[in-house]
Amino acid sequence: MPEHEALELLRARCLALPEAAEKRDGRPVFQVRGKSFCMFMDDHHGDGRVAIWCKAPPGAQGVLVDSAPGRFFVPPYVGPSGWVGLRLDVAPVDWDEVEELVQEGYRMVAPKRALALLDRPSPAASSAQRPAH
Repeated sequence: MPEHEALELLRARCLALPEAAEKRDGRPVFQVRGKSFCMFMDDHHGDGRVAIWCKAPPGAQGVLVDSAPGRFFVPPYVGPSGWVGLRLDVAPVDWDEVEELVQEGYRMVAPKRALALLDRPSPAASSAQRPAH
């Protein structure tokens, strides 16, 4: 998958989250109220990977890396804080898995008001759950 396509797919997922914004700090960094939850990396310091680094809940990094070391890794710098890396250059990329990882990272830093917006049922889901008359 071309790098730009992976970034566009990631960007769509990140920016769909309430109050999420993209910052360019030499690379795309996705934040909510100035707190980072995901970064897009393309060949970071020559590592040859196209990947994301996401904030992860305590213990998740070890579980993910142990379960699929060819796809998940401990990223430099932020890895000791529990962040996890996920390769986007190893096919096939499970974009549902990417979205889940992004949302977990987002939930760790987002304010309660933004989380309430995220957890609010969508109007389409609400109408689909209404009983028929």
